Amino acid sequence: MNANYLQTPIAYLKGVGPNRADSLKTELGIHTYQDLIQLFPNRYIDKTQYYKINQLQRNSADVQIIGKIIHIKTVEQQKGKRLVATFMDDTGKMELVWFRGQKWIRENLQLNTPYVVFGKTNFYNQNFSMPHPEMELLSEHEQGLKVMMQPVYPSTEKLSNKGISNRVISKLIQQLFSDLKGIFSEALSPAIIDDLKLISKSEAMFAIHFPQSQLVLAKAQFRLKFEELFYVQLQLIAKNMLHKQRIKGFNFDKVGTLFNEFYTQHLPFELTNAQKRVLKEIRADLGSNAQMNRLLQGDVGSGKTIVALMSMLLAIDNGFQACLMAPTEILAQQHFVGIEALVGSLGIHIALLTGSVKKSARKLIHEQLENGELHILIGTHALLEDKVQYKNLGLAIVDEQHRFGVAQRSKLWHKNDIPPHVLVMTATPIPRTLAMSLYGDLDISVIDELPPGRKPIKTVHRYDANRLKVFQFIREEIKKGRQIYVVYPLIQESEVLDYKDLMDGYESIARDFPMPEYQISIVHGQMKPVDKEFEMQRFVKGETQIMVATTVIEVGVNVPNASVMIIESAERFGLSQLHQLRGRVGRGADQSFCILMTSHKLSTEAKTRLNTMVRTNDGFDIAEVDLKLRGPGDLMGTQQSGMLNLKIADIVKDNDILKTARFYALQVLKDDPSLRKEENSAIRTTYAQLVKHKNIWKYIS
Repeated sequence: MNANYLQTPIAYLKGVGPNRADSLKTELGIHTYQDLIQLFPNRYIDKTQYYKINQLQRNSADVQIIGKIIHIKTVEQQKGKRLVATFMDDTGKMELVWFRGQKWIRENLQLNTPYVVFGKTNFYNQNFSMPHPEMELLSEHEQGLKVMMQPVYPSTEKLSNKGISNRVISKLIQQLFSDLKGIFSEALSPAIIDDLKLISKSEAMFAIHFPQSQLVLAKAQFRLKFEELFYVQLQLIAKNMLHKQRIKGFNFDKVGTLFNEFYTQHLPFELTNAQKRVLKEIRADLGSNAQMNRLLQGDVGSGKTIVALMSMLLAIDNGFQACLMAPTEILAQQHFVGIEALVGSLGIHIALLTGSVKKSARKLIHEQLENGELHILIGTHALLEDKVQYKNLGLAIVDEQHRFGVAQRSKLWHKNDIPPHVLVMTATPIPRTLAMSLYGDLDISVIDELPPGRKPIKTVHRYDANRLKVFQFIREEIKKGRQIYVVYPLIQESEVLDYKDLMDGYESIARDFPMPEYQISIVHGQMKPVDKEFEMQRFVKGETQIMVATTVIEVGVNVPNASVMIIESAERFGLSQLHQLRGRVGRGADQSFCILMTSHKLSTEAKTRLNTMVRTNDGFDIAEVDLKLRGPGDLMGTQQSGMLNLKIADIVKDNDILKTARFYALQVLKDDPSLRKEENSAIRTTYAQLVKHKNIWKYIS
């Protein structure tokens, strides 16, 4: 098959023309022959059986009948008219009914001519009828491709209204197959086909559109899903290998005095085995002469910051500067305070740069950064400004990386002639399936154990009716000297309503927890940053026992003394948000609790989310459930969802095929990195075509 031929605009296919081409483009994104051939059916109707009218059952199943129309009439009804045809075979009669498109149908129906009709039947007044049947003359039906199972293609209402029915799309695909003589170039190597016992590309393409049996269809689906995921993985792995060859990084060849002194004398606790393993992976990258490009995943409280700090000490030991960028001022401030407390005595110069830093202080930071006096710069997006120039930035760390766009990250990497090593961190666990598809070009490290002495947070679900008992529990915890969070949902579209919910909640808590015995902080999005900071600090210092807030506190407030997290209207939160919020407690040695408050009205999905939270504290387990509930697009947010625009595979349902595809893609590239070997010629050609026609996603990590 000529790959260029498949790039022909769809308007040139017999039976399409300019008008249909426009509809296919806007409704289904079909621009070329290739797009049409890759419009795979989303289900199939079994048309292996023909029924007689006297065999029909009252079960509304799709049936197929051969017979003739012997009479046509128009029947007046309350609203408009309906067209009714009497249809008979050698066992009885039934009616075919149309409520729209009657003029065209009446002109085209032929009396006393054998038809095959297909559709759902209704039973009324002792008679069977079939509304809007699919119809085909028996003579044409017998000449068509003998398809045992009828494909049903994705469609839209607009297409149906323009007469581009499922049958029309099926006919266009038949036309294209006939033009191509059913021959498709092989896209995989003989070794892979042989090893996995795959059917050929041509057989798979034919069987996916015109399956002769369930078994053949299953083989075709496996073959095409594997191929699609294989090329996704090939692209990612090749990109990673190329990155390591081409993009040279600074070589941090020594583990120096700062790192060793911190490790032996200032480390506040013993590192977990997971932290040690991850540090080892990072050290290997930093000393490899290639630029590090690593994603560090770790659940809330797993100790990512210590790993980040020790990586920065390696940079400083080797004569370089480091920076850490966080998505919010609160989080940047917290990193700054935490890191300064840990390494202040080592003579390391650290500064904080955020939007609210005064001009004079800013100027000083810029100077010290350029002359190398400043070792570590911590901050928000302010780090990306053009004025911020380093003497020699060796390591850039991005916290909560999903909150930064691509352009923002690349700005950070271009602060030097040689790009710094990059470590991106996230406390939002990404399911393995998704990580392999979205971040397959990054090396991934996972901290999968919590520091010793941390007690798992106890999570319970309570209805609004139990509020008095919950308040009683809060009083007991406050008596023990603990602090409490009460969080209200924040829904962008309705700040007024959110504010009202929050204030109502605040007032009801203030009634039950009166001053001066109790002190309450309140934080929400409409407050000035300085007021927000003041309230936060009161809570951090222990001057207030209860913090009433919207989700502003989702990331980064660290108050080890806070032991209870109450989430109001918990059904309105997504799973990852609930998990992030729960992670605000459980930071001290005391037993902590998370109470999910809801009304009695809950959707099935909300129940699944709440049950998952009560059942497990494991972020990766939660992320897997979230992926199944929301799908990859929603999970990654709009910025990254476009990348999972797969034609046939589904990374959640086809998880096993994805792993197999990644395994084979790795094997191929390890053995033949530039795909020069003869046995990989089909892979080389297909890969070149995909890159040329941009049918492989444009990755952004």
